[in-house]
Amino acid sequence: MQHDRRDTLNATCLNKTLSRAEWQLGRRVAQQLFVDESHKFIYCEVPKVGCSNWKKILLLLKLNLSRDVAEVNRGMVHTTNLLKRLSSYSPKQQVEFLSTYTKVMVTRHPLERLVSAYRDKFLHPGTYYSTVVANEIKVFSKRKQNFTKNVTFQEFVNYVVTRNLKNMDIHWQPMFLLCDPCNIHYDILGKFETLIQDVDHVLRRINAPESLYYPDTKSHASQKRTNKDITLDYLRKLTFDQIQMVMDLYQIDFSMFNYSFPLKRDFFL
Repeated sequence: MQHDRRDTLNATCLNKTLSRAEWQLGRRVAQQLFVDESHKFIYCEVPKVGCSNWKKILLLLKLNLSRDVAEVNRGMVHTTNLLKRLSSYSPKQQVEFLSTYTKVMVTRHPLERLVSAYRDKFLHPGTYYSTVVANEIKVFSKRKQNFTKNVTFQEFVNYVVTRNLKNMDIHWQPMFLLCDPCNIHYDILGKFETLIQDVDHVLRRINAPESLYYPDTKSHASQKRTNKDITLDYLRKLTFDQIQMVMDLYQIDFSMFNYSFPLKRDFFL
């Protein structure tokens, strides 16, 4: 399975000429990479692909604690200074770690990830995204009526597809830009769709404590996790042209990580 994922990724890197002979680690990518020195482990954070739970695992590894991973506070893992990013190390250490540590990247179907980002960030009041970013989207949409109502999924999509790729918010930026897998050789390419077996593979590979596991928790306990059916319900709110723009935006992710979506006009009928 890993061999097939690697072959698909390499073929896209070659086809899109994304690999660089003279390559330097970009700061934005270095900030996405979390390091656990004790287990020689690097994890690339891809938001909306279970990253909070991966950070819980990293924190327990770092502290060498035998606590139940499900008890780790979700909010704390995003603010603690205990988790170290690769960007905080010297250039020499960065090169050393990237060449010797076990590196892991986990992906998710691009459209499901996009819907998950919308549901998580814009349907819950009182957050930075549901206020500041939502207002920016409403202004972008030239919304004059019902300014206080939630940003719609259509408004969100129209906003996202016009953003500059390189500076896009990490919650919906294409995954290949977050982790640069054409130039960083990830030892394990995991998928949200095969998460449990991929996590087991990672934990065995880095010799993690046997008691450690992936906690299947989510940010909003009352909200059903975004799945294929929920994703399709949201996509049916879009026009064919909007879907085409989203497909174009995530084209490299679709190809590189072997995801598909049958784009047929009768889907919208």
